[in-house]
Amino acid sequence: MVPTAGDTGVYDIVVVGGGPGGYAAALYGAAAGLSVAVVERDKVGGTCLHRGCVPAKAFLETASVYRTVSTAAEFGINASSGPPAGEPPRSPRVDFAVSQSRKQKVVDQLHRGLAGLMRSRGITTIAGTGTLLPGNIVRVDDGTEVAGRNVILAAGSVPRTIPGFEVDGELILTSDEVLDLDHLPESAAVIGGGAIGCEFASMLSDLGVRVTLLEALDSLLAGCDEDVVAVVSRSFRKRGIEVITGARISGHAPMGPLGQTARRGTRVILEGSAEIEVEAVIVAVGRRPRIEGLLAEGVGVAVDERGFVQIDRFMRTSSPGVWAVGDLVATPQLAHVGFAEAMVAVKGILGERAVPVDYAKVPWCIYSHPEVAFAGMSEAAARGAGLDVVVKADPLGGNSRARILGETDGLVKVIAERAAEGRAGRILGVHMVGPWVTEQLGQAYLSVNWEAVPDEVAAFVQPHPSLSEAFGETMLALTGRGLHVG
Repeated sequence: MVPTAGDTGVYDIVVVGGGPGGYAAALYGAAAGLSVAVVERDKVGGTCLHRGCVPAKAFLETASVYRTVSTAAEFGINASSGPPAGEPPRSPRVDFAVSQSRKQKVVDQLHRGLAGLMRSRGITTIAGTGTLLPGNIVRVDDGTEVAGRNVILAAGSVPRTIPGFEVDGELILTSDEVLDLDHLPESAAVIGGGAIGCEFASMLSDLGVRVTLLEALDSLLAGCDEDVVAVVSRSFRKRGIEVITGARISGHAPMGPLGQTARRGTRVILEGSAEIEVEAVIVAVGRRPRIEGLLAEGVGVAVDERGFVQIDRFMRTSSPGVWAVGDLVATPQLAHVGFAEAMVAVKGILGERAVPVDYAKVPWCIYSHPEVAFAGMSEAAARGAGLDVVVKADPLGGNSRARILGETDGLVKVIAERAAEGRAGRILGVHMVGPWVTEQLGQAYLSVNWEAVPDEVAAFVQPHPSLSEAFGETMLALTGRGLHVG
């Protein structure tokens, strides 16, 4: 029996999992005056803060700094350390232990801030792994039980693995283990050419690791616009990343120590291709829901064949008073999607009008070098849906700020539905690749979600010189009166 409003000692919401979806639900609910408890097996902040988004981007920023220092001579800056007399200049070097320490400092500061914010809002945090029992009771693995009038499942996800590549934290790693390294391998094979794989391949290569990126599909970054993927692929190859698409991996054969080092290595075996000899293999083939032990028998929460909790548009499960958000459900595995889903669930609990998340239009960001950011449909998806489209793309080569930065690999591409009179109508998708495009996505996201037309968006005044001008120029070109773009 679900606890009622008159029950004492019962929370309005019990959240299982303190990652982005979970802590967002807790903070949003507490801000509305609800009593909230969060059951978290590790630390609030979840994978995103401790083993995913934040630490990965901290290392990508380390790579960016190293890349900048290494090319400083192009700007007239001598960044090499002064050598002893008679020796050549010393190039910048990476002390990855220091990078690891800095990353952890950033994570710890954010964790303390989040934990303090939750305490200040009166949220009870219970340490342990939670299991949902019938009657909206959550049992913690120490035997504690906590009841909720509503329960929000937000247990998150774990890295997927592949047969034959058992993770040992030294030779075979997932994203979790990579982010805990205190030294870098000399060479690595990254299995998986999606967002996670491309970010790790980019970061490791920039820091001096010889990288081979293996993708089973015919292209990197499945789901991204093909013109954007072409820019990323070209940049990777120019920087020495060996990209092998259509790769069929049949296993690996561990070796003894490589060269004069004490580290082990392995040969990754590809069907119909030479073996690839590396010091480490990073498995980046996505993530799966953390469903093990979450649901007791008789709970009545439906789970699909892949382990995702089934929900409706308002994040409600098949069990009354039980909701699910974040990586536990089959929606885009993005922290900001978890935030949005949490607010939908809490509004439903409050009886307020909730607007379901439109997953086809959420913003996507990939923090490789070059960065990728997009919202809405790709050109291929729009044409595949039978839409008549007008497309414009503006390469960054003519953008003054990109030239100043020395980062001209990139473009802005806009897909619009063709209006009856042949002009560009409703904006269907905006796709960007290049420097800092993840920080420029806001106006593109608004354009897609408000179903604006280029004539409206082209009236936005863009600052000059700026990278965001490329977005404005592309929109202006779609009106038929582009300044710099035909």
